[in-house]
Amino acid sequence: MRVPLSWLREFVDVPAEATPEDILAALVSVGFEEEDVHRFELQGPIVVGRVLEFVEEPQSNGKTIRWCQVDVGEDAPRGIVCGAGNFFAGDLVVVTLPGSVLPGPFPIAARKTYGHVSDGMIASAKELGLGNEHSGILRLAELGIDAEPGTDAIALLGLDDVAVEINVTPDRGYALSMRGVAREYAHATGANFRDPGAGHADAADRTPSGFSIVVDDRLPIRGRVGASEFVVRIVRDVDPSRPTPPWMTARLALGGIRSLGVLIDITNYVMLELGQPIHGYDLDRLTGGITVRRAEAGEKLETLDGQVRTLDPEDLLITDESGPIGLAGVMGGGTTEMSDATRNVLIEAATFDTVSIARTARRHKLPSEASRRFERGVDPLVPFVAAERVAELMVELAGGTLDTDLGASLGTTYEREAIALPDGFVAGLIGVDYTAEEVSAALRLVGCDVDDSASPWRAVPPSWRPDLTDKWTLAEEVARIEGYDRIPSVLPVPPSGRGFTAAQQGRRRVSNALAAAGYVETPSFPFTTEELNTLHGSATGESLPSVKLANPLDGQAPFLRRSLIPGLLAAAHRNVSRGLVDLALFETGTVFLPEPGVVYGTDTIPPLAQRPDEATLAELNAAIPRQRRFVAVLLAGMRVTKQPGQPAVPADLADAVDAVRTIAAGAGVRADVLQGARHALHPGRTGSVRVDDVEVGYVGELLPSVAQAADLPGRVLVAELDLDRLLELSGRAVVAESLSGFPAATQDVSLVVTDGIPAADVRAALVEGAGPLLEDARLVDDYRGPGVPEHSKSLTFALRFRAPDRTLTAAEATDAKLAGVAVAAERLGARIRD
Repeated sequence: MRVPLSWLREFVDVPAEATPEDILAALVSVGFEEEDVHRFELQGPIVVGRVLEFVEEPQSNGKTIRWCQVDVGEDAPRGIVCGAGNFFAGDLVVVTLPGSVLPGPFPIAARKTYGHVSDGMIASAKELGLGNEHSGILRLAELGIDAEPGTDAIALLGLDDVAVEINVTPDRGYALSMRGVAREYAHATGANFRDPGAGHADAADRTPSGFSIVVDDRLPIRGRVGASEFVVRIVRDVDPSRPTPPWMTARLALGGIRSLGVLIDITNYVMLELGQPIHGYDLDRLTGGITVRRAEAGEKLETLDGQVRTLDPEDLLITDESGPIGLAGVMGGGTTEMSDATRNVLIEAATFDTVSIARTARRHKLPSEASRRFERGVDPLVPFVAAERVAELMVELAGGTLDTDLGASLGTTYEREAIALPDGFVAGLIGVDYTAEEVSAALRLVGCDVDDSASPWRAVPPSWRPDLTDKWTLAEEVARIEGYDRIPSVLPVPPSGRGFTAAQQGRRRVSNALAAAGYVETPSFPFTTEELNTLHGSATGESLPSVKLANPLDGQAPFLRRSLIPGLLAAAHRNVSRGLVDLALFETGTVFLPEPGVVYGTDTIPPLAQRPDEATLAELNAAIPRQRRFVAVLLAGMRVTKQPGQPAVPADLADAVDAVRTIAAGAGVRADVLQGARHALHPGRTGSVRVDDVEVGYVGELLPSVAQAADLPGRVLVAELDLDRLLELSGRAVVAESLSGFPAATQDVSLVVTDGIPAADVRAALVEGAGPLLEDARLVDDYRGPGVPEHSKSLTFALRFRAPDRTLTAAEATDAKLAGVAVAAERLGARIRD
């Protein structure tokens, strides 16, 4: 919100010596954020001049210039060349003398042009920054200004004003107005505040008369009708050609709104002043009365920006007998807009439902100054005051006549429930020992009606503060008004016995282990396409159900992911496109696994600020698909980069399997990798990851076609595991085992088995048969060739034996090894290689 200081001073006593920085500091103290300071980008000398005479001189290029003699309050007139033709001898104009600077920046100097030395420039409104129209020289007589030549034109036109800009949070929409900011400045400084919205109580006495207004809302959102207040006033015989006064143009410009003609400028001015959006219709282009209703499916409306919009049945419309004439609270329609031909104006000021306006503005991607205010909530008691204010200005500035016989006010009685405020609640919540007098004074200062005669207190918030809804928001107001600097900085002490759950600890261990192994975490959005869900979320390539979002952030990716791999591929592609080709990435995140045939979603919206009951929670939980936390890694490029004495080593499947073992170790389990198959992975280079015969994920190399489709060169290795399942199988917090003080006995064994038998099965048989003395068994060689029968392989395992209470003998280690070999021979037909 931009706040011109001259305007602010009309409603609150601001010291004459106060700087923009002083005012920003005061507003920051009551919770606003400082943004910027805005000024007109011009410097003097810029003065009033009177055109004494001019000579028109046609030029060879077809243009006619005027060689003017202009009185600027000096001993002699100045000669100035001007190309405009809309002024006359005797006119008062604005002259920018040499040494002045106009917006651009555009410095002015005496220069020779068209055979004369032009000693300055006669300025237009656009050149002064007062508007975008460059229709000719600014004639002060048209603005009703009479001044002596040489008078400072900057001050005369209000161009010496300055505006401060603050950031207004969504819950404080009342501050999107001069009225609201002036009130907050008064809160911060104790200055006297003059409410420009005073007198709204008279609106309750107005009765509908003479103009038909109907609210027919067949689709209220959250049970609230779209329009609760609708006020119209009629001004006849306006003159839209009259110029907007320079003080209004200057304030609008500093407020960030360009001048569009006196009628529209007045509606925008009052919107900034009171925070109430106003819309003006050309009365003669209306057909019959006004009806506020929801759109019919397929209806269309051409809005003021020239776009023809297809309407949604949830859109709230302003209509007449001809059909839609405006999107309520967002933007008017082109058929009834005010123009240079307008003579009679119907002024509309209304209160619309915040949710309805917000949804319409977002649906049509049509943010506006009006919707910005309506969706935050405007004062429901100010529409009549705003309509009256617009009518008065149109009478004063556009020469209109207020039609007192035709007016209408349609609305409901506005009441707010009192909020109970228990004794000591504010001090207990904020942590400051506020006195009862401080709490009461702060609440009354922001406009609350406080009854402190009994306990608990009863406080009724003001109409312009829809954000004050409970005792907590009242406490926040007390803290804001009394000053945040009174709140002590105390670090909270966590209660004993609390900390991460076992699952949280496990997830953190896995992430830390991968990061320590050189992987970089790359979180991604959980949205993807149905095709990628089928490719990476299905082992066989069959189409599995996916959850489609009703309102996706990206229309190209409207589905919730079934796999983390698409996100890693997208991250890898971004890195490769920027020259980072050696990648080791990982992500832990939620995947969404809906059950076939189940319809998800619910219309139940529990009330805010209270815990739903068990039945509601059960319904909400049933409305969302099963969600599991997965962990995935991706490897591409070189595992070891080229360096002196060391050739580059590309990442291969063994590195991906190592990542799986790192994840398993972090989760506290031991994982085995068996031959597997996966739709998107290379056959023969794909492994199924198992823990205790439970499949928990996969590891392998992407098919070249899949890697190419993701714009990734070379080999791409991936692994994806169900992290929640890993931690469930662990079943305990990981505790480091004590180191034995006795030496280990190591032996190797080579077993010949049929080549179709997985090495993991052979190892499992060895471990089972060897018993508790076997501390570790690791596959170190897989040989197939001379000396081994055809269709067989020799698997060599390095075995490590250790006893917790003694030093093992070689015989004990051998007996344990042979016991393991016996189980492998019985179960798998294994034999010791000769």
